[in-house]
Amino acid sequence: MLQSHSPPEPWTGLPIVLVGLMGAGKSTVGRRLAARMRLPFVDADNEIEAAAGMSVADIFEKFGEAHFRDGERRVIARLIDGTPKVIATGGGAFINDDTRTLILEQAIAIWLDANADVLADRVQRRDSRPLLRGRNPRDVLIELAKVRNPFYAMAPIRVPSHHAPHEVTVNAILKALGS
Repeated sequence: MLQSHSPPEPWTGLPIVLVGLMGAGKSTVGRRLAARMRLPFVDADNEIEAAAGMSVADIFEKFGEAHFRDGERRVIARLIDGTPKVIATGGGAFINDDTRTLILEQAIAIWLDANADVLADRVQRRDSRPLLRGRNPRDVLIELAKVRNPFYAMAPIRVPSHHAPHEVTVNAILKALGS
């Protein structure tokens, strides 16, 4: 179930950054992981919305994806300040070269990997995802996976995210962290 590029080592206190496609469970699992580890939890999208004073969807609509990604990069750089915490990123954050480099150098990246059917089932519950507006979620997620999975695979830890209780994923992450 768990794949990592090296054997688990005890967690050293670096920020833990969850990456993966929309619907992989980064926010939901991140909250539970943070609670179990007694750490603060931060959702990067929520921080972006607070900084911009508008929703992610509105930022995409008004200014475009490139503008959003620039703001996302700046917010994540601010969040990765060396203090222990769990950070959930947006699905496209780890694709940005600067953001990915920062995460890989100053945090522990964990890829929550889920197949397109699991993701599509999860994302159909909300209509707030700009990249899915007016499109078939499963088709979009398959295309995004083709482009993004090679980047996500650079994360030193990969944990599958299945149709299972979130605690299963949290436990797999804790095992990978040597906790």
